[in-house]
Amino acid sequence: MALSIINIHVNVTGTSTKFFNILAANLAVTDGTTIAATAFLNDSGNAATAFPVVNNGYYNFYINGVLQEGGSYTVSATELTFNDVTGTLTAGTPLVIEAVELVTQT
Repeated sequence: MALSIINIHVNVTGTSTKFFNILAANLAVTDGTTIAATAFLNDSGNAATAFPVVNNGYYNFYINGVLQEGGSYTVSATELTFNDVTGTLTAGTPLVIEAVELVTQT
């Protein structure tokens, strides 16, 4: 039997939406602490009404520019929730949430 080459072409594109918050006051963080989506600004600098629900992708969360471990937070349409972490975030600390949605086309 002759060898044949199989070419599978999959095109993956993604969209990234970012949300920004600079803490106005110190925030004591414990397991279950939340920050409402409405406390963030969107990419255009307008108040966010909700975070996008990501079905085929992921969220990244940065505190002061440092990417946080995936299990330390969850994101829903209405809020960011801290999981199994404790500490204090000081006023002026920037928080960034990035929602990445991937689309595949064959």
